[in-house]
Amino acid sequence: MEVSANTPAVVTGGASGLGAATARALAAKGAKVAIFDMNEEKGEALAAELGGVFCKVNVTSEEEVDAGFAKARAAHGQERILVNCAGIGNAIKTASRDKQTGEIKHFPLSAFEFVIQVNLIGTFRCIAKSAAGMMTLDPMSEDGDRGAIVNTASVAAEDGQMGQAAYSASKGGVVGMTLPIARDLMREGIRVNTILPGIFNTPLMNAAPPQVKEALAASVPFPARLGNPEEYAKLAMCMIETGYFNGEDVRLDGAIRMAPR
Repeated sequence: MEVSANTPAVVTGGASGLGAATARALAAKGAKVAIFDMNEEKGEALAAELGGVFCKVNVTSEEEVDAGFAKARAAHGQERILVNCAGIGNAIKTASRDKQTGEIKHFPLSAFEFVIQVNLIGTFRCIAKSAAGMMTLDPMSEDGDRGAIVNTASVAAEDGQMGQAAYSASKGGVVGMTLPIARDLMREGIRVNTILPGIFNTPLMNAAPPQVKEALAASVPFPARLGNPEEYAKLAMCMIETGYFNGEDVRLDGAIRMAPR
C-alpha cells in the first residue's frame, strides 16, 4: 500500500521513542497522523509539528480507545494504517528469596495483569477496532488493499530474561496472534505484521547510566550499538508499503540473543 498525501494513520504510543519516529516517517510521506498517547505535552507538541492530531488514550480503556478513534477519524477520516507502539514493562521474578532476610515473595498478580492489559489486550483492542473501520473502506489497489497494521512485540517474546515473565508473556502473545489475525482479515484486504525490536535507544533507555548503555551496546553482535528508533520506523514503513508483506513476525535486533540476565 502506497503511503501518500493525506493517507490517514494512527500510531499508539506515538508521542516518543519508536512511535514518534514512525509518526514522523509517515508524516514525511504526507500521511495525516493521529497520535494516541498518555503524555499530553509531548503528544500535542509532536502532533503540531507534524500537522496531525493528538488523542489522549490509555489503551487499557475501552472508552478512551473509542474516543481516540472517533477524534482521529473526525479529523482525518477512517485510518488505513495502524501502528501499535504503546507498551510497558517490569522486572519481577516469579518467586524470589530475599538474600538477607530469607523472606520469600512471589510476583504480584496485579502487576502481571497490568502488563498483559497494556501490551497484549491493549494492542488487540486497537487492532480489532481499527480493522472494523478499515473494512468500511473501498480497496485502493488491484490486490484489494484496504489497510495495514504493524504491531510491536520484543525479542523478549523469544528469549526473555530473568524477571521478564509478564513482559515476555505479553509480547509472546502479540507474536502468537499476528498470523491468526492476518488470516482473519485476509478476505478484507487488511495486512498484519509485527516487529520484535531488540535494545533500542528510546527515552526509557536514555535514563540508564552511560556505563549500562555501553554494556548493552557491546552485547549486540553487529552493529555493536543500540538500535535507533528511525530504524524501527523504516521497517514499519516497509511492512506498510510492501503489499506481499503479511502475517510476519520480524526481529530487528543486530543479531542479539538475550542472555538469562
